[in-house]
Amino acid sequence: MDIHALYQEKLCTPEEAVRLVKSGDWVDYSQGTSFPAALDRALAARRGELRDVKVRGAISMRPVQVVEQDPAGESFTYNVWHCSGLDRKYLDAGRAYFSPMLFRHCGSYYERGFAPVNVAMVTVAPMDGHGYFSYGLTNCAQQELIDAAEHVIVEVNPHMPWIPGLEADCIHVSRVDAIVENDEPFVHPAPVTVSEVDRQIAANIFPHLRDGVTLQLGIGGMPNALGSLIAESDLKDLGMHTELMSDGYLTLYRAGKITNAKKELNRGKGVFGIVNGSAELYAFLDRNLAVRSAPMRYINDPAVIRQFSHFVSINGCIAFDLYGQVCSETAGLRQISGTGGQLDFVTGAYESAHGMAFLAVASTFTDRQGVRHSNVLPCFTGGDVITTPRAQAPWLVTEYGAVNLSGLPVWQRAEAIVSLAHPAFRDELICAAEKQKIWRRSNKR
Repeated sequence: MDIHALYQEKLCTPEEAVRLVKSGDWVDYSQGTSFPAALDRALAARRGELRDVKVRGAISMRPVQVVEQDPAGESFTYNVWHCSGLDRKYLDAGRAYFSPMLFRHCGSYYERGFAPVNVAMVTVAPMDGHGYFSYGLTNCAQQELIDAAEHVIVEVNPHMPWIPGLEADCIHVSRVDAIVENDEPFVHPAPVTVSEVDRQIAANIFPHLRDGVTLQLGIGGMPNALGSLIAESDLKDLGMHTELMSDGYLTLYRAGKITNAKKELNRGKGVFGIVNGSAELYAFLDRNLAVRSAPMRYINDPAVIRQFSHFVSINGCIAFDLYGQVCSETAGLRQISGTGGQLDFVTGAYESAHGMAFLAVASTFTDRQGVRHSNVLPCFTGGDVITTPRAQAPWLVTEYGAVNLSGLPVWQRAEAIVSLAHPAFRDELICAAEKQKIWRRSNKR
């Protein structure tokens, strides 16, 4: 097989490639940096010609043209697995729809036919000398969606790093229906601002870390603050096993804190499912044999996570209530994020012999009118989606401390959770706990 001749045979313009899409089809853009920018523009240009084309994506980093060019949704309906800030704006405007999922099951939705794919469009790294395109920064459920697709179009971008995987990390030119080329640089997320509250929360988690732990970190100011604390500490031989790799991990690698030398699985290798970060992070990963990508069905599987004897999962949330219920994806009825892998890692970390899971949030937020509200609630009543149920509530953290809820009866939970609230809200939370019959009379006020 002459792979270079085959490449040229399948090479076409974006406009030619998107002719594979028919009215009524499901089109999948994969997730994050795999978003096919040139193909998206070409597909959007068929607005008015096509009808009822459903497009699926997640964590959009640049304007999605099938949404931007079709504001009334006459031709395209955009659906998201997990939200970026841009996706959230589309959802707020009623121009996109959310698809609930657990990350560890995402690939199975494709395999079982629950998430049909007529045409897959994904960005890949340039073809190697053996005819393979690396999936680069997105392993996730990439292989499952491609296997489910009737047609596969790859958008080759030289800015996509070549990253080896444990499995499901590439596609051969012979399995591709069409190839387009695009050398546009990736859009990177804005630098994360670290607040004083982020630093205080990180300081409440840091004492629980030990040499040799395997870390799963979320994204945001608090994980970055924690990364800085670790980088400046005496901790050593940390491991990485994470669904999403961000610049917080780059800080730890550069500081020599992550060696992956003590991991029970994939020793010597940091493992991720998807990457979202700076150009420096992407350059660090290119052909870096100390890092591997893997599917979410592996990364997020509690049966895999439990094999690490000292696994620590650290993620953010939006609010929690006095029962220990945790909301990490909506504010009332407004979609903010998604379940993602939070429950996967809460489950897996608990099953790890010495594992710990932390869910963190600032104790309060201030609205646009300057009014301060508590993120520690008596109970959820406004339509908030519960991400982590109270029966699985792990360590909860605010700037006022960290408490472990495992095994506690409701009155002990209430007392512990009130201690995490801003002092200005504690009395009313105690009154609410009394009304909810979860406050023991002998509890200290």
